[in-house]
Amino acid sequence: LCGGAIGYRSLRLSNLQDGQSLGLMGFGGSNHLVLKLARYKFPNAKIFVFSRNPKEREFALLLGAAWAGGIDQSPLEGLDAVIDTTPVWGAVSEALKRVRPGGRVVINAIRKEESDKSILSQLDYPSQLWMEKEVKSVANVTRADVREFLQVAAEAGIKPEFQEYELKDANTALLEMKQGKIHGSKVLRI
Repeated sequence: LCGGAIGYRSLRLSNLQDGQSLGLMGFGGSNHLVLKLARYKFPNAKIFVFSRNPKEREFALLLGAAWAGGIDQSPLEGLDAVIDTTPVWGAVSEALKRVRPGGRVVINAIRKEESDKSILSQLDYPSQLWMEKEVKSVANVTRADVREFLQVAAEAGIKPEFQEYELKDANTALLEMKQGKIHGSKVLRI
């Protein structure tokens, strides 16, 4: 529920219009639902997925992405909006290189790691920020976000892809997430 509702809010905050292009940085529990939502709400939009994990890229193409590549790779066209769900700042820097003038990068993350924070001091103003590019963060979801997401998900038949773990295997699930072994969401059974 959380990944879908925050993904729904992120998609709404991206200001995407039908026929535009959307980039998804990271492809785990939230962005795999965003891809499904975007394909339903904006059937003429092109969706590009950036992930370090080849299996996640393959999964994205299976779900209907127009293109999938590494975070350091570039599709042949600029993006109107990017939703970043990764824990690293490097993805934000790369997103700003790819978003078109007037485009928006939405950061959908509870927190970012400190390890690559210095990359922010290396942003190139003319290519990454100039021409009215925007960066927006998502802090919380509202009841309305949850209600609207559930309504759209029901209409579109959107269901999350997930792997289920017993509570005793929580550390395994966390380690797999850290290692990028994600196929949708991870769920603990209590």
